[in-house]
Amino acid sequence: MFLPPGFEQRSVMTSLGRMVYYTDAGEPWLKDGADNAEKPTLVFLHGFGGGSSAYEWSKVYPAFAAEYRIIAPDLIGWGRSEHPARNYRVEDYLTTIAEFLEQTCQGAVTVIASSLTAAMVVRVAIARPELFQSLILTTPAGLSDFGENYSRSFFAQIVSVPILDRLLYSTGVATSNGIRSFLEQRQFAQPNRIYEEIVAAYLESATQPNAEYAALSFVRGDLCFDLSLYIPQLTVPTAIIWGQKSEFTSPEIGQRFAQINPQAIKIFQKLPEVGLTPQLELPAVTIGLIRQFLPSLTSSVAAVV
Repeated sequence: MFLPPGFEQRSVMTSLGRMVYYTDAGEPWLKDGADNAEKPTLVFLHGFGGGSSAYEWSKVYPAFAAEYRIIAPDLIGWGRSEHPARNYRVEDYLTTIAEFLEQTCQGAVTVIASSLTAAMVVRVAIARPELFQSLILTTPAGLSDFGENYSRSFFAQIVSVPILDRLLYSTGVATSNGIRSFLEQRQFAQPNRIYEEIVAAYLESATQPNAEYAALSFVRGDLCFDLSLYIPQLTVPTAIIWGQKSEFTSPEIGQRFAQINPQAIKIFQKLPEVGLTPQLELPAVTIGLIRQFLPSLTSSVAAVV
């Protein structure tokens, strides 16, 4: 698994097993035996898809390591974290995300998350607001928003067929060509932005033992829900970045979220010619936006206090 210089792998135990995370722990970020306990913490949470992992944020989080303590986990069922052989449900991730934050963070922190995971983080923030200082979310969508039902889609129906689902995963997803096709069709607006390291990192995650369980739960729609039902309850200051060419999740959905709860959703920023994962497609732009949003959201917290 690709790790930027100065970062190391650690882990904590959750109720569903060991959860691996990556954090700044050496040169050039920490020198002469110093630790980063005094720095504010940024937590980066990846989205779901064939081969997803903390790699998704690895072109972004090193830019903040000089000023922040960085934590970027592989969620349960993905990357190098444990892969229980189970049909995953939304509650599995709501529980383990909260458990992870409790074990790795002291007090409220800023969480930066993407896609369906970002939608789940909204629900965790509603249930446990004391864990969060602010949220920065890229394309947060429950994929069944405003009455839509992703699980009724043609592809979701196909992968709901036993035996066929694992055959499709092993031959159509967990291969180099399958990963590249997934990235081109689902995550990137511009395929020429996909390079071999990205494909290799996703393939490594997709071929871990039992990796198909979480991936198929996602593709079947078992993890989807209507985020619009929860947005009105959000109180944590939030910024949203939305790729204008996100597949299945148009910017209009994000704009409707922002209109439902402008008290919490302080910023909504569309990015042209970008798909579902601006953090991989245009990492420098994503870094710039996060830097711009952090002080604005912090000042919002201060104003509330």
